[in-house]
This record gives sequence, C-alpha cells and structure tokens, in this order.
Amino acid sequence: MNLSQVAPDGGAQLIVPPGKWLTGSFNLTSHFTLFVHKDAVILGSQDESEWPPVALLPSYGRGRDAPSGRLSSLIFGTNLTDVVITGNNGTIDGQGSYWWKLFRDNKMTVTRPYMIEIMYSKHVQISNLTLVNSPSWNVHPIYSSDIIIQHLTVFAPVDSPNTDGIDPDSCTNTRIEDSFVVSGDDCIAVKSSWDEYGIKFNMPTKQLVIRRFACISPSSATIALGSEMSGGIEDVRVEDVTAINTESGVRIKTGVGRGAYVKDVYVRNMTLNTMKYVFWMTGDYGSHPDAEFDQNAFPVIKGINYRDIVADNVTQSAQLDGIGKHPFTDICISNVNIKLAAKPKGVQWNCSDVQGVANRVSPEPCNLLPRKEIDCPFPKDRLPIEDVQLKTCSISGNF
Repeated sequence: MNLSQVAPDGGAQLIVPPGKWLTGSFNLTSHFTLFVHKDAVILGSQDESEWPPVALLPSYGRGRDAPSGRLSSLIFGTNLTDVVITGNNGTIDGQGSYWWKLFRDNKMTVTRPYMIEIMYSKHVQISNLTLVNSPSWNVHPIYSSDIIIQHLTVFAPVDSPNTDGIDPDSCTNTRIEDSFVVSGDDCIAVKSSWDEYGIKFNMPTKQLVIRRFACISPSSATIALGSEMSGGIEDVRVEDVTAINTESGVRIKTGVGRGAYVKDVYVRNMTLNTMKYVFWMTGDYGSHPDAEFDQNAFPVIKGINYRDIVADNVTQSAQLDGIGKHPFTDICISNVNIKLAAKPKGVQWNCSDVQGVANRVSPEPCNLLPRKEIDCPFPKDRLPIEDVQLKTCSISGNF
C-alpha cells in the first residue's frame, strides 16, 4: 500500500482495525496518520528477512549491538513532515524475546530494530498507544524537531536488554508528558550522538520538556542524560515525575571522549520510592564506538538544578563523580527530603570532582556542595513546543 500518493491531497490515514496483525518493518509518509484501534495489536515479525537493513546513523559511526549495520525499526520514517502515530490505546507488540535471546547469546551481527524510529523529520506526534516488548529501544526520534510524545504506556520485562522507553536524540523542541514506562533500561534516555562521530555531526538535543511521567526500572535511570551526548544536551526541563523501584532519578552519564556538554538542566517535583540513588552523575562512563575517540575531548557539565524532591526507601542519596581537572560545576540542589532504606550505605553522599551548592537537603550533602540560602532555579518562560496542540483522532464505523 502506497499512501504517499494521496497524502498531498490533504493527508492520508491508515486505521488498524480490531485483531492481531503480523508485520515486518514498514515506512511512514508525510501528512499521514496511523491510528491503532483499542482492540488492535500490531505484532512485529520474528522473521529477520522482514526487517531490511538501513544505513548506520552518521552521528554514531557504527551500530550499537554490532559495528557493521542495523535493521529498520518496526515503524520507520525519514524526512517527514506532519506525522501522527496514535490510537485509542491500541497495542504495538515488538515480540522482542526472539531478539533478546540473540543479543544475550552474542549472535547479533547487526543492531536490533527499534519499535518506532523517526529521522530528519518535523511536526511529529506519538500518542495514546501501548508499546510492549520492543526488540531494543522503544521510541527513537533522531535529527528531528517539533515532537510531542504523550499518553504512552511502555512495557518490557525489567531484565530485557536495552529496552529504553523514549530516547530523544539530537532533537529540538520536544515535549514528553503523561506517560508511563516499565523498562529493562532507562525509562527516558536523552541522547545526542557518540564520541568523535557526534562531535563531527554536531547536532544537540535542546528545548526538551518532560512532565507528568512515571517509571519503573530497577537497573537503570528514570531519566538519563547521555551517555551518548557528543552533540550536546541543553535546556532540559523536567517536572512532576514519579519513580518506583528504579535505580536512580535524573542521571548524567558521560566520560572522556564524549566532548560537548550537558548544561542548563532543570528538575523539580520528583517523588521517588525504593531507589538505589536519588542523584547520580558518572564521569567515567565507558562504551566507545571504537579506539579512535579523542582522549582530550572532555565534556562540560554545568548548570544542573534539582529542587523539590521527596524520596523514600533509598540506599544511597548521591553518587556524584565528575572528571579530574574537569569538574562538573554549578550544581544546585534544594528542598530535598530523603528517607533511607533499612540497610543504607554508610556514606550517603559520595562526591568527587563536582562543585555546587545545596539548601534544605536531608541527609546533609557532601562538603563539595556547601550550604547556601537558595532556591534552585526553574525557568518561567515557555518553550515553543508547550503551546502546540496535540492532534486527536476519532474513528467511526463498524469493525
């Protein structure tokens, strides 16, 4: 079916009716709506021949699972304008167990497919769907702008490999809200490319809003910034987030060779329960595409602000590790109340190579975050994507 032939006449719509529909990878077109009925299930094929290869991402230089190539996502689109992927809570099932076994058995010769990947596109909306059992990352907008992701429910077993929930990657003007992720990896991973390839490509993720979001991920972060951040990450606004039985809150992951920056990050109103860490910053994260990364490419981490956080049943309040001679700076933490688990770590704030301030924080922070009477800032202006209306669709007729 080639809906691109009718899209210029005012837009095309494909309705997936009730039932189970087995498919391999398929491509979207511009001015297009994919609507998944509440009683419909799109099933990703477990026949590898139905997943065509696609070019390596230029900002990554190689595949994530294997260097030589990667497979197209279940729902794929590139160079698109005005695309809506929605439904009334219909289901997309990637049937990922087949791919997880190949990965665990070290039999992947290319990178596993993602569930949804949109590249080089603008005005994209993904909403009102349930995504389950993705082979790898669930939602991956990359090199794109003006994106809304809302009312998504994402489920994967908590031991499934690399099943990130939502991964905005080198994107501008993105809004993620009113969504819930249970994952074997980071619930949201904010990215912008990998080492020397990303430094050359030079496309940041910026103007990102995340709000009213919930996460369960026992071995990963609620929201991770990095580790692939070599194009830069800036102006990230996070609020009204809940996490349960999750490894950490908002985590920064980077390392030597990444270059670029993570800056102007604002987080407020988090409620956390049963966490390994509340605050976690890692300056020695490994995982390089090859041995050619620049060992003098030091990332700049600054302007990181957390406020109004309540956490219960926490093992360790903070693990904050910058980079020697290149500390993480301008960290601000205020109005935080952390209640510890029955068997907490002896050292609650373990800090090195960081600089900042704290106010009204319990347990008492480390000496590298001295007390200062301050309320950490949160921007009062609105980003352009906050004023864009979510497009809603209704269907009529008998199914």
